[in-house]
Amino acid sequence: MGLSLLARFAEIQMLDVTIPTTDGRKLHMKRFTKPEKLHQLLLNQLKLTLPDQPPPEIRAPGGPVVETF
Repeated sequence: MGLSLLARFAEIQMLDVTIPTTDGRKLHMKRFTKPEKLHQLLLNQLKLTLPDQPPPEIRAPGGPVVETF
């Protein structure tokens, strides 16, 4: 038995990547995994697109976002 459509789309994961910088700030990026060929085929058939990757942010220690790119 094959996976349902929703189960297939659940395979596309969203993750947070945080990289410390040498000056104490942190580079923070929200990213989703690249769709596999099957996912892209399903997206195309449904006439859907994934949103663009959000821009990375640089955060001060314990503070708000300092800048985005």
